Amino acid sequence: MQFIKGVGPRKAILLEKLRLTSIEDCLYFLPFRFEDRTQFKKISQAVPGEYVTLTGEVLSSGTMFMGRRKRVFEVIVQDETGVIRAKWFRFNETYMKEKFATGQKIILSGKSTINKRSGLEIIHPDTEQVSGENVSSLEIGKIVPVYHVTDGLHLKSMRTIIKNVLDNYLHLAEEFLPDDMIQRHNFVPRAEAIAQSHFPPEGSSLEELDAFKTPAQRRLVFEELFLIQLALAFRKNRAGEEHTGTAFKTRGELIKRFVKLLPFTLTGAQKKVLGEIMKDLEKKKPMNRLIQGDVGSGKTIIALTALLTAVDNGTQSALMVPTEILAEQHYLNIRPFCEKLDIEIKLVTSALKGKERKSYFKDIQNGKTQIVIGTHSLIQKDIQFKKLGLAVIDEQHRFGVMQREAIGKKGDQPHLLIMTATPIPRSLALTLYGDMDVSLLDELPPGRQVITTNLFFENRREQAYAIMEKQLQQGRQAFVVCPLIEESESIDLKAAVTVFDFIQEKFPGFTACLIHGKLKKEERQNIMSRFLKKEIQVLVSTTVIEVGIDVPNATVMIIEHAERFGLAQLHQLRGRVGRGTHASYCLLMAYHPISEEGQARMKAMQNSGDGFVIAEEDLKIRGPGDFMGTRQSGMPLLKIANLLRDIQVLETARNEAFQLIESDPDITDPKHQPLNKALKRFLGNYMELMEVI
Repeated sequence: MQFIKGVGPRKAILLEKLRLTSIEDCLYFLPFRFEDRTQFKKISQAVPGEYVTLTGEVLSSGTMFMGRRKRVFEVIVQDETGVIRAKWFRFNETYMKEKFATGQKIILSGKSTINKRSGLEIIHPDTEQVSGENVSSLEIGKIVPVYHVTDGLHLKSMRTIIKNVLDNYLHLAEEFLPDDMIQRHNFVPRAEAIAQSHFPPEGSSLEELDAFKTPAQRRLVFEELFLIQLALAFRKNRAGEEHTGTAFKTRGELIKRFVKLLPFTLTGAQKKVLGEIMKDLEKKKPMNRLIQGDVGSGKTIIALTALLTAVDNGTQSALMVPTEILAEQHYLNIRPFCEKLDIEIKLVTSALKGKERKSYFKDIQNGKTQIVIGTHSLIQKDIQFKKLGLAVIDEQHRFGVMQREAIGKKGDQPHLLIMTATPIPRSLALTLYGDMDVSLLDELPPGRQVITTNLFFENRREQAYAIMEKQLQQGRQAFVVCPLIEESESIDLKAAVTVFDFIQEKFPGFTACLIHGKLKKEERQNIMSRFLKKEIQVLVSTTVIEVGIDVPNATVMIIEHAERFGLAQLHQLRGRVGRGTHASYCLLMAYHPISEEGQARMKAMQNSGDGFVIAEEDLKIRGPGDFMGTRQSGMPLLKIANLLRDIQVLETARNEAFQLIESDPDITDPKHQPLNKALKRFLGNYMELMEVI
C-alpha cells in the first residue's frame, strides 16, 4: 500500500485496520453514504442537525479553553445573513492560525448544531480556502463520498487516497462478465461503475446513491453476488457429476410399520417434505437437502423416517447434533420406536468411557448398530461405520463447513440431510446453502397455541412469577432459564444456582430441579425423565434446554437476563413451551442498563412469534456477517452487497450463475476465461472450502 501516493508507513497501518491491504481492496471500499455539497446555503438557512455547505469570511480564530485542560480551536465565520462558529478539538495550533487568518474567505461543510451559549456551530467541518473564482476540490461543489475511517485517519485523507488509486490503477479493473450478460442487463462498464460509485457524476440522485440503487452501484452489487452464486452452482453441479451414492427403495415395510406406530397424523407440510426427501433418496446422486422449520414444526419425525429408510435398505444411518443434552433427548424420543421395530440404536457422546466405548465402536464398525445418535464425537477417527448410507445433521448452524463434510466422509457418498430450527431469511439461505436443495416446514401441528410474550424489568419480577404460580396451580410446568451456572464476579448475571435457591424458597409447595451441562449424563437423563412424568414442576436450567426438549405440559418460560441472549436463541428457548394444547407464556426478565440492540431484540420478540419474521429482524440487527456465525461459515465476506437490501439482485445473479454453469459446467469456454480468473481471485482463501475449480 505504501507505493500509493499519499500513503506512508503510518497510514498503511491505519488502512490495514480497515482491511485495506491492496489496490483491489481500495477499489471496492465503497462509501457507505454521500453528502450533497453542490448547493451553497447562507448561514441563516442552516438547519440544526442537517449537513450544510456555507461560504463566508473569517472574523476571528484562536484557541479557547474549556475547563482547565480541554482546548478548542474556534473559527468565527460570517456572511451577510449571520454568524457561525467552526470548532476543532484535535488540532495543530500554528497550522490552524495560518490557515484561518482574519479576512480569509473559506467554505465550510458539515452538520450544524445549536450551542445554548454561543448559537450555531459546526464541529470538525471540512473546509476549503477560496482563492479566486475557481476552487478545485474533492469536497466542494460536489456530491461527496463518506467512508468508514479509523482513529488517526481523517475522512479528507481517505478521499484523497481513494482518488489517487482511481487515477493510477483503475485500468487494472478489467471486464470479466460475458458480453451478452452485460447487454442483457444494460450494465455500466466495470471501470466506470467503480469510479462512479466513489465519485458520482454531476446530477446524481443523493437518494439513489444512499440506497445503493444507481446503475454503477447495482453493477458492482450484481457482480459480487454473481461470483458467490457461480461458485455455489459449480459446486452443486460438480457434486452431482462426481459423486455416486446408493439409490434407496423407499416406503418399504419398515416405514409402513413405523407410520402405524405414530400417535398422530402428519401435517401437510411434513408429507410434502417427506415426499421431496424420498425422491432424493431414490436417486444415485447423494441427497444434499436442507430442511428449514420453525420450532415445533415436526422435524424429528422427518429425520427418523429418513434414518429408518436407510436401515430398511441395509445401510446404517447417523444423526449428529451440537450438544450432549440434545443428543440424549433425540435418543430418548427415538429409542421407543426402534425397540418396537427391532432396530439397534446407540447414543455416542464424550461421556462414553472404557469398555463401553470400545463395545459401542465395535458394534458400529461391524454393522450391528443400525442407527447412531451423537455429537461431533461421531466424526472422530475411532468411529468407523460398516456402511453409512445417510447422515442427518440437526441444528446445522452450530457446526462449521468442515464438520458437515467430515460426517459425509464416514461413508461411501452417503445421503446428507441438514435440519435447522433457526429460520433463515431467504437471502441468507441462498448464499449460505445455495448449493443445497431446500425444503420448508411451514406448518405447525394442529392444536398448537400462540405463545404470549411479555417483557418485565427487575422491578416487576413479582408479576412475572405470579403468572408462573397461577400456571403451576393449574397443574402445568415451567422452565426458568439462566445464562450462567454460577455467579460470575466479572459479569453481574443471575446464575442458575442462585435462581434455583430463589425458586425453592418462593414455591415450597412445588418440586424444582436444576439442570446444566456439567451434570453427568445419567443425572441429566433422570431429571428430564422426571420432568416428563410431571414429578418435577419447575426446571431451572442453563441454555442446554435451548433445543430438543419436548414437554407438552410446560406452559411457562421465564428467561433471566433476556437482554443478554441473541434473538435466534430467545426464539429457540420460547419454542420449548406452547407444544401442547394449553395457553403458554414466555416471560422475558431484563435488567438495566439495556443496549439499543438489546431493546430491538426485546421488541422483536414481543411483536412476533413467527420464526422467519424473527430471523429477518435478527439479520437487520446483527448484519449478515454475524448472523448465525456466517463469518465462520466458509463464505467470503461481502464488501458491497447487502443481503437485506439486495435480495432481488441476488435472485437475478443466482439465475444467471446457474444458467451459465448449465451451459458451461467447467467454465472452460474461451469467452468465459476472464470470468474463470475473476472467480479464482474472488474466492482466494475460500477455494478449498468452496471446492471450486
